Amino acid sequence: QVTLAESGGGLAQAGGSLRLSCAASGRILSISVMGWYREVPGKQRDLVALITSDGNANYEDTVKGRFTISRDNAGNTMYLQMNSLRPDDAAVYYCKGAGETRWGAAQVPFTAWGRGTQVTVSS
Repeated sequence: QVTLAESGGGLAQAGGSLRLSCAASGRILSISVMGWYREVPGKQRDLVALITSDGNANYEDTVKGRFTISRDNAGNTMYLQMNSLRPDDAAVYYCKGAGETRWGAAQVPFTAWGRGTQVTVSS
């Protein structure tokens, strides 16, 4: 079983910064892609940024130039550096990972979500 755990959320002022972390643990053989999503009450969960195992990153338009996604493949950890925060960045942020895990003698795909971390931005 693969589990993901986010940390680093909290309260920031508008214009400030926060850094989120996502640590993956379990019988991980590889993680091909990891991503950050965010969700506000009453709305769908939206993709914020994705990063592949070779470091290719993509961002949702409203965070380009402000957020930076990165990962430490050796440690199965992903980060989201959030700068120039705005009130509309406030949400619960979730990490997601997809890759391969071992199940007995077999190598099988997995997709896992973290439980989320709250980001609040004061104006």
